[in-house]
Amino acid sequence: MNPVVKNILAVIAGLIIGSIVNMGIVMLSGAIIPPPEGGDITTMEGLKATMHLFEPKHFIMPFLAHALGTLTGAFVTAKIAATRKMIFALLVSAFFFVGGAISASSLGGPLWFNALDLIVAYFPMAYLGWKLAGSK
Repeated sequence: MNPVVKNILAVIAGLIIGSIVNMGIVMLSGAIIPPPEGGDITTMEGLKATMHLFEPKHFIMPFLAHALGTLTGAFVTAKIAATRKMIFALLVSAFFFVGGAISASSLGGPLWFNALDLIVAYFPMAYLGWKLAGSK
């Protein structure tokens, strides 16, 4: 297979699989850590209005969703890519990072969570995914 095509497919596969992992964790999160009483987290407006009720425990699952989604996406990309595996793993994390930054700015969560999420859940996880894929 042409290396350029393989690299493009690797990035697409990483984005799709990383997104599936992210959404899977988000969908399970309410069953693991119930949302605050009286909060509507089914819409972005409801989530934004409920954010002040969140305790630190409510941020564990979103962080894990972002970190594990990025880790998985970067791992898959690094496994499939023909060349420049680390660059493509970081590219996948850049897509997720932009989504995380937009989400952080629109939801207005606590600064400590936004900082932790944006600093730890994206690029370091892409690097770890690249390393776990056996890349050098």
